[in-house]
Amino acid sequence: MTTSTTRPGELMAAEIEEQPAVFDRILLESSGHITKVAARIREASPRFVLIAARGTSDHAALYLKYLVEVVLGLPAGLASPSTMTTYGARPLLRDVLWVAVSQSGGSPDLVESTRVARDGGALTLAVTNAPGSALEDAAELRLDIRAGRERAVAATKTYTATLLTLWLLVDAWRGGDGSAARSLPPLAEAVLADDSVLALAPRYRFAERMVVTGRGFSYPTAREAALKLMETSYVGAQAFSGADLLHGPLAMVDQGQPVLAIVSPGAGGEAMDPVLTRVTERGGDVAVIGVASSSPSHRCVLVPGDDHELAPLLQIIPFQRLAHAMAVARHNDPDAPRGLAKVTQTF
Repeated sequence: MTTSTTRPGELMAAEIEEQPAVFDRILLESSGHITKVAARIREASPRFVLIAARGTSDHAALYLKYLVEVVLGLPAGLASPSTMTTYGARPLLRDVLWVAVSQSGGSPDLVESTRVARDGGALTLAVTNAPGSALEDAAELRLDIRAGRERAVAATKTYTATLLTLWLLVDAWRGGDGSAARSLPPLAEAVLADDSVLALAPRYRFAERMVVTGRGFSYPTAREAALKLMETSYVGAQAFSGADLLHGPLAMVDQGQPVLAIVSPGAGGEAMDPVLTRVTERGGDVAVIGVASSSPSHRCVLVPGDDHELAPLLQIIPFQRLAHAMAVARHNDPDAPRGLAKVTQTF
């Protein structure tokens, strides 16, 4: 794949920098339509939410799962499109809200499973960055994340735009006015102005494997951070819930093992305390992104803001910058990862 960039990673870097402006655009242009979609969902009164997605969008789907369960008190699950496309299942989905999340809106398995879900009685919603896409045509309701064209293969601004759109939907569903998100653009500017995360790039330049961990609303961030490191720097990055890390994978953490921990404000961050203690005891090389760590042995990248629901929109930005910086330090071009294309066709 060729690009028109003059230096490796130019597109990805520019799109990372666009995120405050994308937040602004969503808040200015999307609130009215999101409120209407939320009202339609509230009228339908679904008893369960199923979310279908792939890749980066799957991590946004996991974020939505946490929001639905914690904020709305409804059960939510991540769908397996292959049960409908590969195995031909035709589930009865009355009283279900089906949310399909896809930046391109073109993945055949998501399009087909959304059609099947609609035929099975679900209220269907497409969340995309592609107005007029096949996925939008398949769904009854649609939301445009308004990220603008994303040219780099590694998704950055489309990921955070999806998170904000989903948060605004859930907030409107519970009767909120979205006001808590108005501080996001300046907070994102502050995160981008802090270059402390870039000091980790030379430290981890030759790392072959890394562990990324978080709990609660920050677990999707760990998943997305690991993906960014894998697809740009080709490092073996594995993401675990902090709870799951203690249930076995902790054994692979040894002296000097890079461990990137996302620590949020609130209950999710507090639940990371025993995880950090155990990892530190095993000699892990710990960097904390989020709130300050009490351990002097941990490198910390502070992320402003105290809203645990919205923290993931800011916490991922240092990881995007780290993935970019590590890729460039390894003489890779993060705009054109080997073997990858912007749109992946899955069936």
